[in-house]
Amino acid sequence: MHVTTLPGVSAPLLVVDGPFVLYRSFFALPDSIHGSQGRPVNALLGAVNILIRVAADRSPRAIVVCFGAEAADYRVELYEPYHADRPPVPDDLDWQFERAGELFEAFGWSALGSEDLEADDLLGSLASVESEVGGNTLILTGDRDMYQCVSDRVSVMYLKQGTSGFEEVDPAEVQKRYGIPSALVPDFIALRGDPSDSLPGAPGIGPKTAAELLKRHGSLEGVIQGASSERPRVAAALTEHADELRRFREIATLRTAPVERPPDAPTDLKGGAEAARRYGMNRLAERLEKAQTVADL
Repeated sequence: MHVTTLPGVSAPLLVVDGPFVLYRSFFALPDSIHGSQGRPVNALLGAVNILIRVAADRSPRAIVVCFGAEAADYRVELYEPYHADRPPVPDDLDWQFERAGELFEAFGWSALGSEDLEADDLLGSLASVESEVGGNTLILTGDRDMYQCVSDRVSVMYLKQGTSGFEEVDPAEVQKRYGIPSALVPDFIALRGDPSDSLPGAPGIGPKTAAELLKRHGSLEGVIQGASSERPRVAAALTEHADELRRFREIATLRTAPVERPPDAPTDLKGGAEAARRYGMNRLAERLEKAQTVADL
């Protein structure tokens, strides 16, 4: 497919891990925050406030909130325990999940979902499409798997703990944190493991050893092929678990989804205020009604 680079692309696209912002808000805010239907709306309120903060701070050209399968079938087929340790979604959070897309769209933001792929796959696909036309992307997530997307045009954005600011991870920061370039993040995860995804990694190989192996051999496949040159314990872990490690790398590698580049879409304060009123989030509605722009919030 031929992609034409667009002139004047400057404001970043903000793509958001929907489950992350909802989970974070649900457990950060009290469930005594009830809406018009007598149900908790803490996750919805917190997620909207997070996105408003980012919109005010970074002035994105559009915001896309992504949702997907909890565990994509192909990943479970590769490794059955994948995501097996994750607890079920609480009922009050599940109720808010079902309404999140409608609420976000009232603000002029897009909600994008998939039944076959996970939210991470959609985030990476959107960033790729944006990069192809010379645009920049901010990925708001709590998942470090997304470091593999980081480039000169793509940054991962984290919410700072205990403050109202944000932290961006660029290629230099990935190298500083992991000791490897962003392209090798799936290889690194395969070796080191990822407890949040129930991936054990190679027995006895931690982050420091994983980075050193990749520096010496250049890739997971190179590490496996060169295992005989390593210490006996490390060599045994690599050779005895080689096929499993290859599967872990495939699980950690994002899949490409057929997504379209979203059009520019400013945050709709009036539409957001009306939706906030419907959900009984009256203080939020008042703030939105008084603001002239997102920067006023």
